[in-house]
Amino acid sequence: MLTAISFSGIASAQNSKFTVSTGNPDGKLGALSRRPSTGKVETETADDFVLNQTTVISGATITGLISPATPLANIVNVEVEMYHRFPEDSANPDPLGGNVPSRANSPSDVEIDSATRDGSKGTLRFAVRLLNANSSVANSVLNRINKKPNNTTLGEGPATGEEVEISITFTHPILLPAGHYFFRPEVLVTGGGDFLFLSAPKPIVSPGTAIAGDLQAWIRNSNLSPDWLRIGTDIINNTIPPPTFNMTFSLTGNSLLGAGTPRQANCHGETISSLAAQFGSIDAAAAALGFSSVQALQDSFRAFCEQ
Repeated sequence: MLTAISFSGIASAQNSKFTVSTGNPDGKLGALSRRPSTGKVETETADDFVLNQTTVISGATITGLISPATPLANIVNVEVEMYHRFPEDSANPDPLGGNVPSRANSPSDVEIDSATRDGSKGTLRFAVRLLNANSSVANSVLNRINKKPNNTTLGEGPATGEEVEISITFTHPILLPAGHYFFRPEVLVTGGGDFLFLSAPKPIVSPGTAIAGDLQAWIRNSNLSPDWLRIGTDIINNTIPPPTFNMTFSLTGNSLLGAGTPRQANCHGETISSLAAQFGSIDAAAAALGFSSVQALQDSFRAFCEQ
């Protein structure tokens, strides 16, 4: 009987694997997404994804253009944030308010605190792989991120540099309930270069995986915050209808088959029991989900249940 239970747990764990992927870059656009540094304002590019049930996200990849080209060792930090969809976590619920044409279907004003991960703080680690030493995009959005009515700039033209893939492992996995979210990575590059998040086809094509209700990518800098602009519809806006973009990223992890409901009295106990059943034991669950220990798993799910 013990063997049967263990096998069932392994099978359930395998069946729960979660992947989101927008596929490969399409060469159309590079959108700045960088950490703040001396003389450079923070600039955020975000794209959406959907979770159908409570999910532990253990890793990600992002593909971008380092422009101008610079030694890969100059890519010194990565930070990741997750956002709900507006108007959650937002001060002004009016989709036509603020300094932008619309906030409908944008990221929220502020990030989900519990889902922020930062390489400089040890909550993620990353590795950089050079894909193409001499690559380019047809258009870019870098610095001209303007409040309305000056939001339409048609973009800032072609950009060249090194195409890189950054693989990210969350040393403290991200735990989110079912919902529609935005994924926002930022990259710090020294030596004069910047990370331009590369666009992917919209609608998503193979080898990407379709996202239900797929939304377009948004951008803002610290001068526009807390508002966001649609990269294609608001900024480039050079065709009828305006172009829309996805960004090139993937997320991996495990969907949880029986997690409890946050703020319910039995949430933690129900979730831990479900994890033991799904993975065969709590020790196996911690290992499979990427937690450093059973205690780290317990702490993460306790915070999830109390949020």
